[in-house]
Amino acid sequence: MRAADPAGIGRALAERKRREVIRGDGRLFIVAADHPARGAVAVGADPTAMADRYELLERMALAVSRPGVDGVLGTPDIIDDLAALGLLDDKIVVGSMNRGGLRGASFEMDDRYTAYDVEAMVRQGIDFAKTLIRVDLNDAGTAATLEATARAVNAAAAAGLPIMLEPFMSNRVDGRVVNDLSADAVILSTAIASGLGNSSAYTWMKLPVVPEMERVMAATTMPTLLLGGDNGGDPDETFASWAEALALPGVRGLTVGRTLLYPHDGDVAAAVDTAARLVHTDL
Repeated sequence: MRAADPAGIGRALAERKRREVIRGDGRLFIVAADHPARGAVAVGADPTAMADRYELLERMALAVSRPGVDGVLGTPDIIDDLAALGLLDDKIVVGSMNRGGLRGASFEMDDRYTAYDVEAMVRQGIDFAKTLIRVDLNDAGTAATLEATARAVNAAAAAGLPIMLEPFMSNRVDGRVVNDLSADAVILSTAIASGLGNSSAYTWMKLPVVPEMERVMAATTMPTLLLGGDNGGDPDETFASWAEALALPGVRGLTVGRTLLYPHDGDVAAAVDTAARLVHTDL
């Protein structure tokens, strides 16, 4: 299609059946696959798990076919592939915006907006925007990311487009960027992200599940989706922690990628179904 009829991708996006972002029980379950565009193709101990695009698309296709999956999160290449395959009908499409902070790069904290912008998302019928905000108080590149994110929040609010912010307090350990997953750090990152832009009306949070999650959720009045992170831990413990956090006020659902797309036992459908039942308890 890209070679012979590139306009077909735009038509597929324009003609897909759209849905309201919030409906039914008001909760959302989004499957994410925006990691490769930032140079992050590892899952657990496998450094190239997400490198095979055909396998990734096969796993995404299986995931979105399962009951209770409300939508997908991806960069334009992923979303275009899924649209061309006709897999986005009645799904929320979340566009990932800043992928310039490449994993392992000296400029990783200067996380530039190299994927979607708000104008393109509105034009293409994308339903939701997503940004990553890693704050390293020792790296000046953070300032540019914060400024760019504030502009993205402004543009999204002006367009009436919901935008989820994924904030972390981060630092370099042996040259590698590591996110601080203590409750105090997540609370601080949430406070910083919450104030970005000239309106918070359309702002959501995308937060990790950490110890003392009650304190974290007390730090924001914004609707929040929980992220899954890598799949290095015990699956049963991970699902249990999600279930506990999903019961907290303000939590609206899950946005999870690698943990469900590349589960330890390889059973994508079972992993997705388990998560879907945690979000939508009537399934």
